[in-house]
Amino acid sequence: MRMYDIIRKKRDGGELSDEEISFFVSGYTRGEIPDYQASALCMAIFFRGMSERETVALTKFMATSGDTVDLSRFGDFTIDKHSTGGVGDKTSLVICPIVSSLGCKVAKMTGRGLGHTGGTVDKLESIPGYRTTLTEDEFMAQVERVGIALVGQSANLTPADKKLYALRDVTATVDSIPLITSSIMSKKLAAGSKNIVLDVKVGSGAFMKTADDAKLLAENMVKIGKSCGRNIAALLTDMDRPLGNAVGNSLEVIEATEVLRGKKRGDLYDVCVALATEMTALVKKIPAEQARSLVVGSIESGAAFEKMKEWISAQGGDASYLEDTSKFPKAAHVIPIISERDGYISHMNAEQIGIAAAILGAGRASKEDTIDFAAGIILCKKTGDKVMRGDVMAYLHTNVEASIGAATERFTSAISYSDAPVPDETLIHGIIR
Repeated sequence: MRMYDIIRKKRDGGELSDEEISFFVSGYTRGEIPDYQASALCMAIFFRGMSERETVALTKFMATSGDTVDLSRFGDFTIDKHSTGGVGDKTSLVICPIVSSLGCKVAKMTGRGLGHTGGTVDKLESIPGYRTTLTEDEFMAQVERVGIALVGQSANLTPADKKLYALRDVTATVDSIPLITSSIMSKKLAAGSKNIVLDVKVGSGAFMKTADDAKLLAENMVKIGKSCGRNIAALLTDMDRPLGNAVGNSLEVIEATEVLRGKKRGDLYDVCVALATEMTALVKKIPAEQARSLVVGSIESGAAFEKMKEWISAQGGDASYLEDTSKFPKAAHVIPIISERDGYISHMNAEQIGIAAAILGAGRASKEDTIDFAAGIILCKKTGDKVMRGDVMAYLHTNVEASIGAATERFTSAISYSDAPVPDETLIHGIIR
């Protein structure tokens, strides 16, 4: 078998066999297939696409290209959640304690932020002492005992995807539904959970900018998950504005605790309840209405917040910071952004707001950059809100005074105004089951 023939076959619109896909994945992972041939195949897939059978095969072979997690000891009670990324997206911090308090087993590997999107690992590391690396035995024991463990991704989890994604990122082949599907789902399969809920973001701060593209991606991932024996559903959620009011690591942890303590409602609460409802319904095999009642009850009773403290403590974190969030370090500079006109906010470019937060120190331009956990943005006004000249739109938090000018310019350019009221934006665009 020759890589040349596989490239030519896909270039000409042919359907690759399982053997050909396996040959490519294993050969590229081992370094036997050069980058230039792998990039040629990715470009052929970009233009020619892949059938459902091909995508399933690619996903399975990528999932087994490295380590896999065996969660069979927990039966059908394991649940995982994946977000396609956004700004202010701290949902894992909220929903994982909720569903764990309801008897679900959350054994989750999660990532760091890069560019305008935040990462759950960075947010957790803003809690003093929290360990994002556990041994396999520690990880399993904590899931058994506490019902929840969140760690950084294993270095050898889906190495084929790591190599292929890095190549796609520099060869303009990221925007391919089959390649996106196999990238996301291979990691979810390797992570071992029986039940999976996908949070597919839609809008200016999301990877998928339109509802049609997001729906197509969600439908493909759900099909692949079912073909691989998983119980799976996908929610299409809005990312045309930041989620919640906090953008930045410790700021988002604080906001997550406010939701779990029943002190905060709004878009973050609503999205988290919707995701936790779907997760609970999948694991317990109950109607959504019943699952939602359990989810809301967990928040209102305080059970979810108690589970959050138990989880953070079990992983070495200082849970007193959750009880008293004033203990988190404060940024040296807190700068208000003032509205210069009357009107209504008609649109917020979430991606640009995420970039503004990164400029302040809350994100990375490259994987080697250091995160400032105290940096970020607190939004006082959001899409649809009425504003008057002189109102505070947001507060910028930073320890680097030199970043304030560029971040302010980036933030203000992300806000659009209207003289007339604007309709409420859709928060949940749909559910794919």
